[in-house]
Amino acid sequence: MAYILLNKKIMIEKVGLNQSLISTRTPVFTRALVIGGGITGIQSALDIANCDYEVILVEKQPCIGGHMAQLSETFPTLDCSSCILTPRMTEVAQQPKIKLYTYSEVEDISGLGGEYDVKIRKKARSVIEERCTGCSICIEKCPIRKIPSEFDRGLSTRKAIYIPFPQAVPNIPVIDRANCTYFKKGKCKICQKFCEAEAIDFEQEDEIVTVKVGSIVIATGYELYPIEKIGEYGYGKYKDVINGLQFERLLSASGPTAGEIRRPSDGQVPQKVVFVSCVGSRDSEQHLPYCSKICCMYTAKHAMLYKHRVPDGEAVVFYIDVRTGGKGYYEFVTKAQEEDEVLYMRGKVSKIFKDGNGFVVLGADTLSGKQVEVTCDMVVLAMAVVPSKDILRLLDKLKITADEHGFITEVHSRLRPVETPMPGVYMAGCAQAPKDIPEAVAQASGAASKVIEQFAKG
Repeated sequence: MAYILLNKKIMIEKVGLNQSLISTRTPVFTRALVIGGGITGIQSALDIANCDYEVILVEKQPCIGGHMAQLSETFPTLDCSSCILTPRMTEVAQQPKIKLYTYSEVEDISGLGGEYDVKIRKKARSVIEERCTGCSICIEKCPIRKIPSEFDRGLSTRKAIYIPFPQAVPNIPVIDRANCTYFKKGKCKICQKFCEAEAIDFEQEDEIVTVKVGSIVIATGYELYPIEKIGEYGYGKYKDVINGLQFERLLSASGPTAGEIRRPSDGQVPQKVVFVSCVGSRDSEQHLPYCSKICCMYTAKHAMLYKHRVPDGEAVVFYIDVRTGGKGYYEFVTKAQEEDEVLYMRGKVSKIFKDGNGFVVLGADTLSGKQVEVTCDMVVLAMAVVPSKDILRLLDKLKITADEHGFITEVHSRLRPVETPMPGVYMAGCAQAPKDIPEAVAQASGAASKVIEQFAKG
């Protein structure tokens, strides 16, 4: 088949078939919108901005960083997550070509490829960003102290005015109006009284910002499968049955226990921990049929780090099979099994129940064909990865389809993995499918290169 472009007509010549199609060209507005401020969105925004194009980065949380900011170390090298991420976050804040909207959400998107009109809802922080110096005196003086911390996954508490974590970008507090005494009862204003910069504004309202962009990168990240759907494991009923992100916060030096492994219920060091992989994943009958891809690796990391912190402790991993598709991944899991003496038990867990101060984990050892009971002090569940809950609303505005699990459908899974059917709209990271950090970053740069290519053509 031969393609000839002549007077804006594409002549398709084929034996026995003649057909004319009209091609159209529209100018491209050279500003990009990146939705999501995790490591994927950060990488895309920096790549585009470093090629001298304007970028608007929108993040719904009060600061950027996403789930990577919650991690202690990263596999397979056990590098400090914050040491890798914090410089990139700072680079975003200092990059003049990036306009950062945190505590904000995309309200509406209209227009055609190359020229999209976007409405962004900038939610009221009740703090004037331009005046705030980040001194944190307002946080220190706030009398409301016992609100569960979202960043620490409920394992610690925060105040009604707060910054999610010390290295946050931007380092500007936000007032939780649902728990602030002033917004509930009309009294207090202690934070405003002690703010020398006069940055507290209780009358601040949401602001709608309208921008025009030529390309959009969707990097909305992931959430964990709701453990409430797996009641037999006792999550929510037992404080010492936790998920992987909660265990990350226990491992982190900036976490609620300063990096010490302690049980949430009584603060004691657990002498035996059971790690359960594939919780909700690879279960087509009751839950999710797909593999969440990262669980095998971070479960090995968790067990290894537990053994490093509690050398005389025991770590047991229940698994279906081990999948290690990455550079150095197989060697990492082998090290956990052999050098760190983590016991791997092939089989699924059927039930977890309380037994005195500990737990009994009922499962099947599929290698021996026998039922097993393992007693332990704490259980860590490797929950399945699911798309961000807001993604379907966003895709509906863009007229982009998702698969049956809510992940974005790409144009071609092998040859065009970052492109959506809408011109100028790309995706990266866990918005498309579960991914580890290296793969998400690589795809973020791939999406950015597509944006740059489009802008360069004009």
